[in-house]
Amino acid sequence: MKSKKKITKTSIEQANGIRISYHEKVCQERMKTIFKVLDEMRKDVKELKADMNRGKGAAAIIILIGGLIGSIFYYFTK
Repeated sequence: MKSKKKITKTSIEQANGIRISYHEKVCQERMKTIFKVLDEMRKDVKELKADMNRGKGAAAIIILIGGLIGSIFYYFTK
């Protein structure tokens, strides 16, 4: 017959402690990765906002110049 190995409470606690510490290391690496990705996304969003503001400014200038040219053209053709 096979002899059964007695599992003591301390050996279970040690095994669980090892598993928990490994899990904490894995979670720590995941969190570092998540924070890094979030920082990159924040940077990208700021750049996109800056590009959109430049585009809005350019569109406003084009509309202003078009309005001036249209007004001058209308004045001289009337």
